[in-house]
Amino acid sequence: MERYTLNDLEKLSGIKAATIRIWERRYRIIRPHRTTTNRRWYDNNDLRAIINISVLYRNGIKISKIAELSGKELEEKSEILALGNFDNGTQIDSLILAMISFNENAVNEILLRSIINIGFEDTFSLVIFPFLRRAGMMWHTGSVNIAAEHFISNIFRRKLVSALDALQPAVIPDKKKVVLYLPENELHDMGLLFYTYLVRKMGHDVIYLGQSTPFISLTEVNDQWHPDIFVTGTATGLLYNKPEDYLKSLNKGFSDKIILVSGTLADVAEKMKFLNIFPVRSASDLKSLIQQVSLP
Repeated sequence: MERYTLNDLEKLSGIKAATIRIWERRYRIIRPHRTTTNRRWYDNNDLRAIINISVLYRNGIKISKIAELSGKELEEKSEILALGNFDNGTQIDSLILAMISFNENAVNEILLRSIINIGFEDTFSLVIFPFLRRAGMMWHTGSVNIAAEHFISNIFRRKLVSALDALQPAVIPDKKKVVLYLPENELHDMGLLFYTYLVRKMGHDVIYLGQSTPFISLTEVNDQWHPDIFVTGTATGLLYNKPEDYLKSLNKGFSDKIILVSGTLADVAEKMKFLNIFPVRSASDLKSLIQQVSLP
């Protein structure tokens, strides 16, 4: 049985912990378990209930009315609202419910509806990555188990790989050569895969080196393929003790290249202000920089 704290419920549902406490006391919407030291904890059923409540509440149903519903009625009304509602928050709630239930059909249905409604790029930018940020803190603290992380992340990854495979070869006359990779010790490549999709869709040539790429490999690719741009980023640790050291190494080794960095490296790049290294905060940043930036 998974155990969640009140703060976990807040992060996964988007409902403030103080609000949940008030609803518990006034409406008995969920009843927390207690540890031997009288600390609250919640199970998957409680999480499922609070997310279903979140869906209804976000869609304008008063909490006093929600509290009158049985557990089955709550789930049924939440499912009906989710099916007819393309609000990004509702889609994220639905993904969390599908994740904790290991319901692959539900995940695929949510993604399909979203892609049809807002397109592939916006589904990843506005639904999937906000979902991953919301759930990511739970994975790191162990509140959501690693199996759930692998289950849903691999579904997202398959969607990206399929979309990449479906793209036509680069055809634009002024196409650029772009290398995308993650530094050593960095394994979270979902964002990098998405950026690879965006760059290829723009019509540029791409080499995707993927996770944990040794620095020497960058030199080898640079010498043989002569790229115009390197794209990288970090979400966790680096081989170097300081991110500043890594950016200095990139600047020294590839001073004649444009280097775009995301994640924690973007913060460092913004402060250090290299002439050839630029921070990327979003998909629109990436596309704009790929098209416009050039060496001084």
